[in-house]
Amino acid sequence: MEHRIIIIGYSGSGKSTLARKLGCQYSCEVLHLDCVHWLPNWQERDQEEEVSIVSEFMDTHKSWVMDGNYKSLCWDRRMREATQIIFLDFPAVICLYRAFRRYFTYRGKTRESITQGCDEKIDREFFWWLLYKGRNKMRKRRFRIFCEKYSGKAVVLKNPRAVRALEEILD
Repeated sequence: MEHRIIIIGYSGSGKSTLARKLGCQYSCEVLHLDCVHWLPNWQERDQEEEVSIVSEFMDTHKSWVMDGNYKSLCWDRRMREATQIIFLDFPAVICLYRAFRRYFTYRGKTRESITQGCDEKIDREFFWWLLYKGRNKMRKRRFRIFCEKYSGKAVVLKNPRAVRALEEILD
C-alpha cells in the first residue's frame, strides 16, 4: 500500500518527530521541509531550487512522509497527492514548552530534521514566531479552510495525547 503523508502544524508541535516515526513504521522516505528550505547557518535556499527538490522527491518516491508547512513548496500538489494529512493544532504553550525542551536537548548542535550547520537556537524572532506570527489569523484560517477542503483525508490532532492515540491505531 502506498502512503503519502503530510504533517503540518505549528512550530514546536512535533511534526518532525511524528514524520520520523511514520516513515519507520511504513518504511517510506521522509522529507523534512526545513532541510529543503534552510542552508547552513540559517541561510534561505532559493525558492526555485526548493520547489525543484520537493517536486523531484515526489516524482521519485511512491510512498513518502513530509513534514512542514511552507506554502510556497508545492503546497497544492502535496495536499492533492497526499493519502493522509495530519494537522498538529496544539496550543501555543505546548509548542513553546517543546521548543525549549528541543533547544536544551540540541543546544549548540544540529538536529536531524534540519540542515547540517543550522545549530538549534531560540532567539527573539523565533520566540515571536512561536507565539504570534506563526499563529496569526491568516494562518489559522488557511489551516481551517484546508482541513475542510480535504476533510476526507485530513485529521486534526489537538494535543500530544491525540497523537499517541493515532500512533496506537496505526500500529
